[in-house]
Amino acid sequence: MPVIVVANPKGGVGKSTMATQVAGYFASQGHDVMLGDSDRQESARLWLSLRSPELPRIQTWEISHDYIAKPPKGTTHAVIDTPAGLHGWRLNDVIKQADKVLVPLSASIFDIFATQEFLERLLENRGKHGFDVGLVGVRIDPRTHAAEQLQAFVTQNGLPMLANLRQTTLYPQMAAHGLTLWDLSPSRVEKDLEQWQPIVDWLQAPDASSGG
Repeated sequence: MPVIVVANPKGGVGKSTMATQVAGYFASQGHDVMLGDSDRQESARLWLSLRSPELPRIQTWEISHDYIAKPPKGTTHAVIDTPAGLHGWRLNDVIKQADKVLVPLSASIFDIFATQEFLERLLENRGKHGFDVGLVGVRIDPRTHAAEQLQAFVTQNGLPMLANLRQTTLYPQMAAHGLTLWDLSPSRVEKDLEQWQPIVDWLQAPDASSGG
């Protein structure tokens, strides 16, 4: 079962938005998807409560009587949303489950430097656990100096920059109704689907631990 972890210790960079969109993509492909939430704010659980039962189904953790969270029976794909400030043993516990770790980044110089140590830790653990790491720029205007700084930072770390997602009110509008890009008319979200295509390709590619 592929496990996609969406993580960045910096708050407000779009982790929950990205996690819900990834879960929505897998659900649109007919997979049995679990969207797990390790964030105390439970943003993903709130989003699921807003989602229409007529849309492709996305489930969340099953909590046993001894408070152990497990994917529902039949789950084929798992997406885990993580909290701000994730570090230490909690970070290790989450990423050792991962096949792929997706890291949203903003172009703020403060956010870039706040993420540096986290990416170094990911690179250390990648050798132990064999997961893939992909970076995604969020709310990016490629014409700005901040976007250039972000690209320089990514190049320095040697990690793949999968895509830059534009700043748009579409994502908060979708979140308010439990929707994803794949629940809307393709003609309405054509530009955004184009931006997501490299991310989708990366999600579908074999992960490092599979030998692909």
